Amino acid sequence: MLKVRVREVKLIRIGNSRGIRIPKALIDRYGWEDSLVLEEAEESVVLRGNATGKLSWEQTYRAMAAEREDWSDFDAAAADGLD
Repeated sequence: MLKVRVREVKLIRIGNSRGIRIPKALIDRYGWEDSLVLEEAEESVVLRGNATGKLSWEQTYRAMAAEREDWSDFDAAAADGLD
């Protein structure tokens, strides 16, 4: 299971906005470069890299599992039109 780390960060003024400083160690660890994806949930905000613009297999699985859709006949539908 992934260990959750909690850090307190201060909001800093950036022009008329506010932002946070992300420690270089975190930027290096996750391979972040010029932009991030910010996911806003009901009680949290998640930052993640978007280097390829595509979901990983794990992210795809999690997104599919979160849907309330019946995937039980997926194997039958996957071959449609490929015969």
